[in-house]
Amino acid sequence: MKNYDIIIVGGGAAGFFAAINAAEMNPKLKIAILERGKEVLTKVRISGGGRCNVTHACFEPNELVKNYPRGEKELRGPFHSFAAGNTIEWFERHGVALKTEEDGRMFPVSDSSQTIIDCFNTAVQKLKIDVLTIQSVQSVFKADGYWKVDTQNDTYKCDKLIFATGSNPKIWELLQQINHSIIAPVPSLFTFNIKDKRIIDLPGISALATVSVKGTKLSSSGPLLITHWGLSGPAVLKLSAWGARILNDKNYQFNIIVNWLNDLDSDDAETQLRDIKLENAKKTVVGKSPFDFPNRLWQNLVKSAGISDEVKWADLTKSELQKLIAELTASVFNVNGKSTFKEEFVTAGGIDLREINFKTMQSKIHDNLYFAGEIVNIDAITGGFNFQNAWTSGFIVARSITEELSV
Repeated sequence: MKNYDIIIVGGGAAGFFAAINAAEMNPKLKIAILERGKEVLTKVRISGGGRCNVTHACFEPNELVKNYPRGEKELRGPFHSFAAGNTIEWFERHGVALKTEEDGRMFPVSDSSQTIIDCFNTAVQKLKIDVLTIQSVQSVFKADGYWKVDTQNDTYKCDKLIFATGSNPKIWELLQQINHSIIAPVPSLFTFNIKDKRIIDLPGISALATVSVKGTKLSSSGPLLITHWGLSGPAVLKLSAWGARILNDKNYQFNIIVNWLNDLDSDDAETQLRDIKLENAKKTVVGKSPFDFPNRLWQNLVKSAGISDEVKWADLTKSELQKLIAELTASVFNVNGKSTFKEEFVTAGGIDLREINFKTMQSKIHDNLYFAGEIVNIDAITGGFNFQNAWTSGFIVARSITEELSV
């Protein structure tokens, strides 16, 4: 049996961050990371299209929490201890400069996730943290004053046990065996599969739009991207995160309403179109988009409103105008299924938040058992927020454990 002060199950972002911070706070601690696979930090490698969206330039905790469909209330306290500004400072202190893009997402200046991986690997080597791969945890047992962890290869003993395995059904099942409750996981970030003549030939085109799920209160605004399989972009991804459970209950079969004019309602649209009608009387309606989205999308919406290519603005009937307004502000699309957003599979679900002390990230059911990252029922919209949860929870765990062990 191999003895450690701290064992972290899960060789991902949250696990490494917890281990590194704990070792920096108390270099005397003997720490091991157990990873079930052959490689560590695999999700970091593919995140952000290989660039690693480290965090988001949102520095006010009360604003930051609004990006978490599950965990908003629970993260408010932790974010006052460690939030985006602390993340930036931490990485800069470890030799990684970050940059902010127009939409607030933050990446390494190198534009490479390998920079983050190298930073972590350098730190664990320097701090003499054992990173042990091919160590799939089979069982855990709580004895007097310690935890026993069995993998398929070895048996370990530790004072403090941290689970940072992300969305891992096997680990959730193991935790249920020691009386933790698991909120059943469902996909969180996904795109909508849609086959519709209005968008089928327009992959790559985007517009600033508002998307709502018909028959619900779910609505989201932002860039909307047309893809080969339907609709994606921040507007859809935010909607999928906030509506994760509702859309799962609908078996991903539902209708959405798209307002291609975003914040203009039908009355505003009619006012603008009547002005456009007067100014462009002799021009064809289909000719050029009068709004801030591409001509090809405009042309498809005009045709869908039943307006032929030859119709001039001056000849546009009241009925045709109303149909065009409806297409622009309330296009209905049938969603038939979903697709995973890139390789970044995020789920809503995990350990019931009521069973965790968010001041320490310690289990309320078992002493000396802690959680970090997406293993708990917390998830965020896209944009660096899921990683920020990993850094914050990893830091909170490290601080609370080292404070206890130093007493």
